[in-house]
Formats: sequence, C-alpha cells, structure tokens
Amino acid sequence: MRRIEVPCPEALDPVLRAIRSAGGRPWIAGGAVRDAAMGLVPGDFDIEVYGLGVNALARALAEVGRVHAVGRAFGVLKLAIAGLEIDVSLPRRESKSAPGHRGFLVEPDPQLEPQEACARRDFTINAMLWDPLTGEVRDYFGGLGDIERRVLRHTGPAFADDPLRVLRGLQFAGRFALRADADTVLLSRRLLAEYDTLAPERIFAEWSKWAARSTRPSAGLKYLAASGWLVRYPELERLDGCPQDRKWHPEGDVWTHTLLVCDEAAAIAERDGLAAEDRLVLLLAALCHDLGKPATTAIDGDRVRSPGHAELVVTFAALLDRLGCPARIAQRVIGLSRHHLAHMGFAGSSRHVRRLARALGEHAETIEQLARLIEADHGGRPPLPGGLPESMRDMLALARGLATAAAAPPRLLLGRHLIDLGVAPGPRMGEILAAAYEAQLDGAFDSVDTALAWVAESFPER
Repeated sequence: MRRIEVPCPEALDPVLRAIRSAGGRPWIAGGAVRDAAMGLVPGDFDIEVYGLGVNALARALAEVGRVHAVGRAFGVLKLAIAGLEIDVSLPRRESKSAPGHRGFLVEPDPQLEPQEACARRDFTINAMLWDPLTGEVRDYFGGLGDIERRVLRHTGPAFADDPLRVLRGLQFAGRFALRADADTVLLSRRLLAEYDTLAPERIFAEWSKWAARSTRPSAGLKYLAASGWLVRYPELERLDGCPQDRKWHPEGDVWTHTLLVCDEAAAIAERDGLAAEDRLVLLLAALCHDLGKPATTAIDGDRVRSPGHAELVVTFAALLDRLGCPARIAQRVIGLSRHHLAHMGFAGSSRHVRRLARALGEHAETIEQLARLIEADHGGRPPLPGGLPESMRDMLALARGLATAAAAPPRLLLGRHLIDLGVAPGPRMGEILAAAYEAQLDGAFDSVDTALAWVAESFPER
C-alpha cells in the first residue's frame, strides 16, 4: 500500500469530519493527488464520498459551509467554505447514450466500488484516490508509475466515450511535459470523427488551459499531431513540412520552429510572472505568429523566403475562431502576431516606436508584450543564440524612454484645448484632433503648448 502526503488546507478538516460523522467515507480525488505526487502544490481539491446518499451528504455539508446543489442530479455538490469552493461528489455510473461529450446517462451510486468509479476517469494520473485519514493512495491503474515515467496514458476503455478527453490530453501533456502512450494515441485517433460534437466553449476551455498553464506546450502539440487531430486545425497542419531558410532557421520546418517558440514563450511567461490572461495571449501568439508562412513561402535557388507572412491576419483569425477564442483575446493575439517583425531594420526612430505603440494599442497590446513574443521567436531557432535581438532591445529601451512601452502615447491635444481656441465641437474638431495625433506620433510636438502652436500654424483659420 502506497502512502503520500497531500497538503490540504485546514478548511477541509471540518468538511471531512462532517462527512465521516454522517457515515460516509471521503477521499481526495483527481488533480490534488496528481499534483502532490508530482511534487507540486495542489490548487483544487475534489472530495469523492462513498457510502452516503446525496441528500444525507447535502445535510452534512450544510453544517459546515454553504452548499450549492448545481449538480445534485449527477451527485455533485459545491461547497463554499473559508474562501474555498470545493466539489464534493458521489461516485457515479455513466452509460453512453449518444455521440459526443454530452452523450451520457449519469447515475450517482454511493455504493459503487472505488476501482469501478476510478475506471471512468480519463487518464491514470487523474484516477487516484487519497485517504486523508491514513495517507493511503488507491492507484488502481498505475498513475504513480506513469508520473515517474512522465507518460500520459488513458485509464481504460471508457476514455473512448468522450472526445473532449483528447483536448484534455493536449493540456495535461503540455502542463506536465508528458509523452503520450502509444495506445492512448491510437484511441485518440478513433475519436476524431466526434470532434464536431464538441461545443466551441469546451474546445477553448482546454486550449486556454494549455496556453495558460503549460510548462512545455510542445508536448501537448506533439500529442495532438500524433493523434491526427491537427486535421481539424488546418492552419497548424500546414506548418508541418513548410520549409525555412537554413541560414536563419537551422532548427527545421515551421512546425518545428513553432513548437520551440511555444516552449520559449512559456519559459518567458514564467520568468516575468505574467498574469493568466497575458500568459494565455503570449502562448496563443507564439502558436499563431508564423501561420502565414505556408501561403507566402517561395524557394529561390538555395534561399527560402516568406514575404508578407505576418500580414495574413485572416489566417490568424481563422485558427483562433476554430479554437473558440473570445474576441477580446483574439484581438490581442492578432495584434502581436501581425507585428512580430516590427523590430527588423529598426534604426532608432522615435516615430517608428510611437506609431508601433499606437498600432498595438488598437489591439489592446503593448510593446512590452511584443518584446516577449519576439524574444520567444528569436529563441526558437537552435543552435542559434536566443535572447532578445539587439534591434528589439534598442526599440524597447527607446519605448521605455518615451513612456510608450506599456501603453500607446496619450493624446496631448484634446477637445477642450480646441474649445478654448474657439473651435466648436463637430466634424471639423474631429479632423483637427486626428491630424494633431498623427503629427504628435511623427514628433511634431511633445507638449500641450507646442501642440497649440502647431494648431495655430497648421490651421491658421482657427
């Protein structure tokens, strides 16, 4: 019998005691056990309760916290206690009733044997139970061994009931740097036909976890490719085999480069302590930044070129749409991807930096974030040296000096200034303000006083 220690918050103690007092046996299930076995600090705690019906369980939990019975029909209760929200569930039987992720009949069964309940879980690393009273681990399917070997392996035949599990495999492989088991890859291939049964929001939920949590995102992408699922993402599929100039890309084709850039982006996000959404955007931009190459690549003798590949916004948007990406996130990703070559040939122009900051600002993005993508792009070309290229270092330094690295330049000339000059609100005021902002970006003035002087000279009739 194996024992491990799963560090649980003190708030769980009264919950576990209440369940035991009511006659149930609580186990910590799934992700918390996996994370502890990997040496990570668990963030979410799910409790699976045996020997107690859902009504009796709800009464016991109500004594220690606030119970939300949102999944009561499926034997799932949510308990709010001490700032935590904990899923407390009964073991359940599931039977396939229709194709797809939602095609199940679910029946809670508190008398179900733990091994039978665990057999319904997706991967062996998620199919373990831990007894908080004794420290005992129930590992019926070899999850601890798979963690040691860094293998992602499906738990059993029930894996084939739910196509969403393939995308869950994408994010688990990326998050924990796992190599997919050959039988799991084969079974995943058979689920491809059910892809269209997945709702866009569920697709993006798994992709967003891949982007926001992966330590080695390339591992998830390799699993997806091996499983044949890239055919559902043709913008990615076309990267495989797309050539690059060996002088600048000795690492290989565009797919190989993209895998490396995604890994670099994850490391940069960790180094800079990015918030979840910023990390998500950076990883998706790393995934998208070279999607335009297959359509623009041409071979001229021993040279390979892809002119204009950063401008194929429609291709970036197409993949993000397939991923179910919300418009706000897609806007940021497209802005970064479109400008990932903006540092090329930089010669110290303040005008260039101000206009780039404005262009990124239209996508709710910044030069600081663009620098991270460019650093990842530069680092995804081994054995060439990585780091931030000199041109981007110079651009970033100038942007910081101009206070435009983290935001677009604020408008110096405002409507109230023109009103003071006697310009009435209306279309003409809008024209003057727009022209003034363009002039400001070009460096025509750098203060309100000089802006007013510029207006007097440029629009003397006013």
